[in-house]
Amino acid sequence: MITNQVLLSSVVEKTEGNIVSDMNGEKVMLSIEKGKYYNLGEIGGDIWGYIDSKRSILDIVTELLISYEIDQSQCEEQVLNFINSLVEEGLVVLK
Repeated sequence: MITNQVLLSSVVEKTEGNIVSDMNGEKVMLSIEKGKYYNLGEIGGDIWGYIDSKRSILDIVTELLISYEIDQSQCEEQVLNFINSLVEEGLVVLK
């Protein structure tokens, strides 16, 4: 259940207990608490890396727009959906 609405202005912070590894250019994660594996993929791995500095979602979108050729509105929508999935899984919290 989501208690906070995911907005571009939201700041994202990782929760404790996740181990991330690189496998052939894609990030995979093990949630020790849940005992589940997640394939974050290449771009999801980039997003996960940007969360390290506790940036706003808009800052993450800006970084992706610099790195990839993608429409801004499409990027915003996909990042919001991805972050929402991370929130639902308890892998990140919104600040």
